[in-house]
Amino acid sequence: MKQFTYERATSPADAVAKLARVKGSRFIAGGTNLLDLMKLRIATPAHLVDINGIGLDDVTRTPEGGLRIGALVRNSDLASHPDVRRDYAVLSLALLSGASGQLRNRATTGGNLLQRTRCPYFYDVNQACNKRLPGSGCAAVGGYSRQLAVVGASVDCIATHPSDMAVALRVLQATIETMRVDGTSRTIPLDDFYLPPGNTPHRETVLDEGELITGVVLPPPIGGRHVYRKLRDRASYAFALISVAAIIEHDGAVRVALGGVAHKPWAGPLRWRAGQSPMSIAHQLLEGANPTPHNAFKVDLVRRTLASILSAPAVRAS
Repeated sequence: MKQFTYERATSPADAVAKLARVKGSRFIAGGTNLLDLMKLRIATPAHLVDINGIGLDDVTRTPEGGLRIGALVRNSDLASHPDVRRDYAVLSLALLSGASGQLRNRATTGGNLLQRTRCPYFYDVNQACNKRLPGSGCAAVGGYSRQLAVVGASVDCIATHPSDMAVALRVLQATIETMRVDGTSRTIPLDDFYLPPGNTPHRETVLDEGELITGVVLPPPIGGRHVYRKLRDRASYAFALISVAAIIEHDGAVRVALGGVAHKPWAGPLRWRAGQSPMSIAHQLLEGANPTPHNAFKVDLVRRTLASILSAPAVRAS
Protein backbone atom coordinates (compact mmCIF):
# COMPACT_ATOMS: atom_id res chain seq x y z
CA MET A 1 0.00 0.00 0.00
CA LYS A 2 1.29 3.45 -0.91
CA GLN A 3 1.96 5.76 2.04
CA PHE A 4 -0.62 8.47 2.69
CA THR A 5 -1.48 11.14 5.24
CA TYR A 6 -4.69 11.26 7.23
CA GLU A 7 -6.88 13.73 9.10
CA ARG A 8 -10.40 13.90 10.52
CA ALA A 9 -13.08 16.39 9.51
CA THR A 10 -15.63 17.84 11.93
CA SER A 11 -18.37 19.05 9.54
CA PRO A 12 -19.33 18.74 5.87
CA ALA A 13 -17.83 22.17 5.14
CA ASP A 14 -14.65 21.23 6.98
CA ALA A 15 -14.46 17.97 5.03
CA VAL A 16 -14.62 19.57 1.58
CA ALA A 17 -12.15 22.28 2.65
CA LYS A 18 -9.64 19.73 3.97
CA LEU A 19 -9.95 17.65 0.81
CA ALA A 20 -9.30 20.66 -1.40
CA ARG A 21 -6.08 21.55 0.43
CA VAL A 22 -4.18 18.40 -0.59
CA LYS A 23 -4.06 17.26 -4.21
CA GLY A 24 -4.97 13.60 -4.63
CA SER A 25 -7.14 13.43 -1.49
CA ARG A 26 -10.08 11.09 -0.93
CA PHE A 27 -12.90 10.95 1.60
CA ILE A 28 -13.09 7.82 3.74
CA ALA A 29 -15.98 6.62 5.91
CA GLY A 30 -16.58 2.86 6.19
CA GLY A 31 -13.71 2.11 3.82
CA THR A 32 -15.16 -1.26 2.81
CA ASN A 33 -14.28 -0.70 -0.85
CA LEU A 34 -11.59 1.99 -0.77
CA LEU A 35 -9.22 0.10 1.52
CA ASP A 36 -9.31 -2.96 -0.75
CA LEU A 37 -8.49 -0.76 -3.73
CA MET A 38 -5.62 0.86 -1.84
CA LYS A 39 -4.14 -2.49 -0.89
CA LEU A 40 -4.11 -3.47 -4.56
CA ARG A 41 -2.75 -0.02 -5.51
CA ILE A 42 -5.72 0.54 -7.78
CA ALA A 43 -6.49 3.60 -5.67
CA THR A 44 -3.46 5.55 -4.44
CA PRO A 45 -4.71 8.62 -2.57
CA ALA A 46 -2.04 10.90 -1.16
CA HIS A 47 -4.29 11.99 1.71
CA LEU A 48 -7.43 10.64 3.40
CA VAL A 49 -10.07 12.84 5.01
CA ASP A 50 -12.07 10.84 7.56
CA ILE A 51 -15.71 12.01 7.48
CA ASN A 52 -17.11 9.75 10.19
CA GLY A 53 -17.31 12.66 12.63
CA ILE A 54 -19.26 15.14 10.50
CA GLY A 55 -22.81 14.03 11.36
CA LEU A 56 -24.99 13.01 8.39
CA ASP A 57 -25.93 9.80 10.20
CA ASP A 58 -29.68 10.32 10.74
CA VAL A 59 -32.83 9.26 8.92
CA THR A 60 -35.46 12.01 9.12
CA ARG A 61 -38.85 12.80 7.61
CA THR A 62 -39.05 15.49 4.94
CA PRO A 63 -41.81 18.13 4.89
CA GLU A 64 -43.20 16.40 1.78
CA GLY A 65 -43.64 13.12 3.67
CA GLY A 66 -40.59 11.33 2.33
CA LEU A 67 -37.30 10.41 4.02
CA ARG A 68 -33.90 12.07 4.09
CA ILE A 69 -31.10 9.55 4.64
CA GLY A 70 -27.77 10.94 5.78
CA ALA A 71 -24.78 9.89 3.70
CA LEU A 72 -23.14 8.26 6.75
CA VAL A 73 -26.09 6.11 7.80
CA ARG A 74 -24.74 2.56 7.96
CA ASN A 75 -26.34 -0.04 5.73
CA SER A 76 -27.40 -2.21 8.69
CA ASP A 77 -29.07 0.73 10.43
CA LEU A 78 -30.87 1.78 7.27
CA ALA A 79 -32.12 -1.74 6.52
CA SER A 80 -33.56 -2.08 10.03
CA HIS A 81 -34.99 1.43 10.34
CA PRO A 82 -38.74 1.10 11.09
CA ASP A 83 -39.81 3.72 8.54
CA VAL A 84 -37.73 2.05 5.83
CA ARG A 85 -39.04 -1.42 6.65
CA ARG A 86 -42.65 -0.20 6.69
CA ASP A 87 -42.74 2.30 3.80
CA TYR A 88 -39.72 1.48 1.61
CA ALA A 89 -39.42 -2.27 2.01
CA VAL A 90 -37.67 -2.74 -1.34
CA LEU A 91 -34.74 -0.73 0.03
CA SER A 92 -34.49 -2.81 3.19
CA LEU A 93 -34.62 -6.03 1.16
CA ALA A 94 -31.92 -4.82 -1.22
CA LEU A 95 -29.59 -3.81 1.60
CA LEU A 96 -29.99 -7.13 3.38
CA SER A 97 -29.12 -9.00 0.18
CA GLY A 98 -25.76 -7.25 -0.10
CA ALA A 99 -22.48 -8.32 1.52
CA SER A 100 -22.20 -9.74 5.03
CA GLY A 101 -23.52 -8.40 8.32
CA GLN A 102 -20.05 -7.22 9.29
CA LEU A 103 -19.66 -5.22 6.08
CA ARG A 104 -23.17 -3.77 6.34
CA ASN A 105 -22.30 -2.56 9.84
CA ARG A 106 -19.49 -0.42 8.36
CA ALA A 107 -20.68 0.46 4.86
CA THR A 108 -22.39 3.83 4.45
CA THR A 109 -25.15 5.12 2.21
CA GLY A 110 -22.85 7.49 0.32
CA GLY A 111 -20.07 4.94 0.02
CA ASN A 112 -22.46 2.30 -1.30
CA LEU A 113 -23.44 4.61 -4.16
CA LEU A 114 -19.79 5.28 -5.00
CA GLN A 115 -18.38 1.75 -4.84
CA ARG A 116 -16.35 0.70 -7.87
CA THR A 117 -17.17 -2.10 -10.26
CA ARG A 118 -16.35 -5.70 -9.40
CA CYS A 119 -15.25 -6.49 -12.96
CA PRO A 120 -12.38 -9.00 -12.57
CA TYR A 121 -10.28 -7.16 -15.16
CA PHE A 122 -10.56 -3.95 -13.12
CA TYR A 123 -9.15 -5.76 -10.08
CA ASP A 124 -6.36 -7.52 -11.99
CA VAL A 125 -3.63 -4.89 -12.41
CA ASN A 126 -1.94 -7.07 -15.02
CA GLN A 127 -4.91 -6.68 -17.37
CA ALA A 128 -5.89 -3.71 -19.53
CA CYS A 129 -8.71 -1.64 -18.04
CA ASN A 130 -9.82 1.80 -19.21
CA LYS A 131 -11.65 2.34 -15.93
CA ARG A 132 -8.49 1.75 -13.92
CA LEU A 133 -5.98 3.20 -16.40
CA PRO A 134 -7.60 5.41 -19.07
CA GLY A 135 -6.48 4.57 -22.58
CA SER A 136 -5.05 1.15 -21.73
CA GLY A 137 -7.86 -0.82 -23.38
CA CYS A 138 -10.53 -3.18 -22.07
CA ALA A 139 -9.53 -6.80 -21.59
CA ALA A 140 -13.14 -7.68 -20.74
CA VAL A 141 -14.16 -6.98 -24.34
CA GLY A 142 -13.30 -10.27 -25.96
CA GLY A 143 -12.51 -11.78 -22.56
CA TYR A 144 -14.60 -13.71 -20.05
CA SER A 145 -17.68 -11.57 -19.48
CA ARG A 146 -20.27 -13.69 -17.67
CA GLN A 147 -20.85 -11.07 -14.95
CA LEU A 148 -20.64 -7.99 -17.15
CA ALA A 149 -23.02 -5.57 -18.86
CA VAL A 150 -25.55 -6.41 -21.56
CA VAL A 151 -26.92 -2.88 -22.05
CA GLY A 152 -25.59 0.67 -21.77
CA ALA A 153 -21.97 -0.42 -22.33
CA SER A 154 -19.42 0.85 -24.86
CA VAL A 155 -16.48 -0.53 -26.83
CA ASP A 156 -14.23 0.86 -24.07
CA CYS A 157 -15.97 -0.68 -21.04
CA ILE A 158 -18.58 -3.34 -20.31
CA ALA A 159 -18.37 -3.21 -16.50
CA THR A 160 -21.47 -3.18 -14.29
CA HIS A 161 -22.24 -1.19 -11.16
CA PRO A 162 -22.35 -3.56 -8.17
CA SER A 163 -24.67 -1.78 -5.70
CA ASP A 164 -27.90 -3.48 -4.58
CA MET A 165 -28.97 -0.38 -2.65
CA ALA A 166 -28.74 1.83 -5.74
CA VAL A 167 -31.15 -0.40 -7.67
CA ALA A 168 -33.77 -0.05 -4.93
CA LEU A 169 -33.17 3.70 -4.71
CA ARG A 170 -33.72 3.97 -8.46
CA VAL A 171 -37.11 2.27 -8.35
CA LEU A 172 -38.01 4.61 -5.46
CA GLN A 173 -36.97 7.64 -7.56
CA ALA A 174 -34.42 8.87 -5.03
CA THR A 175 -32.38 12.06 -5.36
CA ILE A 176 -28.86 12.70 -4.08
CA GLU A 177 -27.84 15.80 -2.14
CA THR A 178 -24.25 17.03 -2.30
CA MET A 179 -21.91 19.81 -1.18
CA ARG A 180 -19.30 21.26 -3.52
CA VAL A 181 -15.87 22.59 -2.60
CA ASP A 182 -17.17 26.18 -2.71
CA GLY A 183 -19.87 25.31 -0.16
CA THR A 184 -22.78 25.29 -2.58
CA SER A 185 -25.16 22.36 -2.66
CA ARG A 186 -27.11 20.62 -5.36
CA THR A 187 -29.68 17.85 -5.81
CA ILE A 188 -29.14 15.15 -8.44
CA PRO A 189 -31.76 12.57 -9.53
CA LEU A 190 -30.24 9.13 -9.12
CA ASP A 191 -30.83 8.31 -12.77
CA ASP A 192 -28.63 11.27 -13.74
CA PHE A 193 -25.92 10.51 -11.18
CA TYR A 194 -24.01 7.80 -13.07
CA LEU A 195 -22.28 8.62 -16.36
CA PRO A 196 -22.40 6.24 -19.34
CA PRO A 197 -18.98 4.69 -20.00
CA GLY A 198 -18.54 6.07 -23.52
CA ASN A 199 -14.83 6.61 -24.10
CA THR A 200 -14.25 7.88 -20.54
CA PRO A 201 -15.28 4.96 -18.29
CA HIS A 202 -12.98 6.19 -15.51
CA ARG A 203 -15.46 9.06 -14.98
CA GLU A 204 -18.28 7.19 -13.27
CA THR A 205 -20.47 9.94 -11.76
CA VAL A 206 -21.36 13.58 -12.30
CA LEU A 207 -19.65 14.60 -9.05
CA ASP A 208 -17.13 17.41 -9.34
CA GLU A 209 -13.65 17.03 -7.84
CA GLY A 210 -14.01 17.15 -4.05
CA GLU A 211 -17.81 17.13 -4.08
CA LEU A 212 -19.30 15.35 -1.05
CA ILE A 213 -22.52 13.33 -0.95
CA THR A 214 -24.45 14.59 2.09
CA GLY A 215 -27.66 12.60 1.81
CA VAL A 216 -30.28 10.76 -0.20
CA VAL A 217 -33.90 11.90 -0.34
CA LEU A 218 -36.83 9.54 -0.95
CA PRO A 219 -40.23 10.83 -2.09
CA PRO A 220 -43.41 9.92 -0.18
CA PRO A 221 -43.97 6.15 0.04
CA ILE A 222 -45.27 4.15 -2.91
CA GLY A 223 -47.82 1.69 -1.57
CA GLY A 224 -48.08 -1.86 -2.86
CA ARG A 225 -45.98 -5.00 -2.92
CA HIS A 226 -42.22 -4.37 -2.70
CA VAL A 227 -39.85 -7.03 -4.07
CA TYR A 228 -36.10 -7.30 -4.45
CA ARG A 229 -34.94 -10.43 -6.26
CA LYS A 230 -31.21 -11.06 -6.60
CA LEU A 231 -29.80 -13.89 -8.68
CA ARG A 232 -26.17 -14.90 -8.23
CA ASP A 233 -23.89 -17.86 -8.74
CA ARG A 234 -23.78 -18.59 -5.02
CA ALA A 235 -26.11 -17.47 -2.26
CA SER A 236 -23.59 -15.96 0.15
CA TYR A 237 -21.67 -12.69 -0.22
CA ALA A 238 -21.78 -12.67 -4.03
CA PHE A 239 -22.63 -9.85 -6.39
CA ALA A 240 -25.68 -10.08 -8.64
CA LEU A 241 -25.71 -11.68 -12.05
CA ILE A 242 -28.96 -9.75 -12.33
CA SER A 243 -31.26 -8.20 -9.76
CA VAL A 244 -34.78 -6.80 -10.00
CA ALA A 245 -36.28 -4.16 -7.73
CA ALA A 246 -40.04 -4.00 -8.26
CA ILE A 247 -43.04 -2.28 -6.74
CA ILE A 248 -46.43 -3.62 -7.77
CA GLU A 249 -48.79 -0.76 -6.95
CA HIS A 250 -52.35 -1.19 -5.68
CA ASP A 251 -53.77 -0.44 -9.13
CA GLY A 252 -51.58 -3.11 -10.69
CA ALA A 253 -49.07 -0.73 -12.29
CA VAL A 254 -45.46 -1.88 -11.95
CA ARG A 255 -42.24 0.00 -11.24
CA VAL A 256 -39.04 -1.85 -12.17
CA ALA A 257 -35.30 -1.25 -11.96
CA LEU A 258 -32.57 -3.73 -12.86
CA GLY A 259 -29.13 -4.38 -11.40
CA GLY A 260 -26.22 -6.38 -12.80
CA VAL A 261 -26.95 -5.47 -16.42
CA ALA A 262 -25.39 -2.01 -16.90
CA HIS A 263 -23.06 0.66 -15.56
CA LYS A 264 -25.90 1.95 -13.35
CA PRO A 265 -29.32 0.80 -12.10
CA TRP A 266 -31.27 0.33 -15.31
CA ALA A 267 -34.87 1.46 -15.37
CA GLY A 268 -36.08 2.84 -18.70
CA PRO A 269 -39.54 4.39 -18.32
CA LEU A 270 -39.66 2.93 -14.77
CA ARG A 271 -43.46 2.69 -14.42
CA TRP A 272 -45.41 0.22 -16.50
CA ARG A 273 -49.18 0.06 -16.91
CA ALA A 274 -51.30 -2.53 -15.16
CA GLY A 275 -51.58 -5.78 -17.04
CA GLN A 276 -48.51 -5.28 -19.22
CA SER A 277 -46.77 -8.61 -19.71
CA PRO A 278 -43.39 -9.38 -18.12
CA MET A 279 -42.09 -10.24 -21.62
CA SER A 280 -43.09 -6.81 -22.92
CA ILE A 281 -41.56 -4.99 -19.94
CA ALA A 282 -38.29 -6.92 -20.21
CA HIS A 283 -38.12 -6.37 -23.97
CA GLN A 284 -38.53 -2.61 -23.60
CA LEU A 285 -36.17 -2.39 -20.62
CA LEU A 286 -33.41 -4.19 -22.51
CA GLU A 287 -34.03 -2.65 -25.92
CA GLY A 288 -30.68 -2.23 -27.62
CA ALA A 289 -29.02 -4.89 -25.46
CA ASN A 290 -25.73 -6.12 -26.88
CA PRO A 291 -24.71 -9.12 -24.79
CA THR A 292 -21.59 -11.21 -25.28
CA PRO A 293 -21.71 -14.98 -25.85
CA HIS A 294 -20.83 -15.40 -22.15
CA ASN A 295 -23.65 -13.26 -20.71
CA ALA A 296 -26.47 -13.50 -23.27
CA PHE A 297 -28.32 -15.63 -20.70
CA LYS A 298 -28.90 -12.47 -18.64
CA VAL A 299 -31.53 -11.22 -21.10
CA ASP A 300 -33.65 -14.33 -20.63
CA LEU A 301 -32.92 -14.31 -16.89
CA VAL A 302 -34.45 -10.82 -16.62
CA ARG A 303 -37.58 -12.00 -18.46
CA ARG A 304 -37.99 -15.07 -16.27
CA THR A 305 -37.36 -13.17 -13.04
CA LEU A 306 -39.91 -10.50 -13.91
CA ALA A 307 -42.42 -13.19 -14.79
CA SER A 308 -41.82 -14.90 -11.45
CA ILE A 309 -42.24 -11.63 -9.51
CA LEU A 310 -45.36 -10.47 -11.32
CA SER A 311 -47.11 -13.84 -11.14
CA ALA A 312 -46.52 -14.26 -7.40
CA PRO A 313 -49.43 -13.60 -5.04
CA ALA A 314 -49.37 -10.38 -3.05
CA VAL A 315 -47.45 -10.89 0.18
CA ARG A 316 -46.99 -7.30 1.27
CA ALA A 317 -49.26 -4.29 1.08
CA SER A 318 -49.03 -0.92 2.78
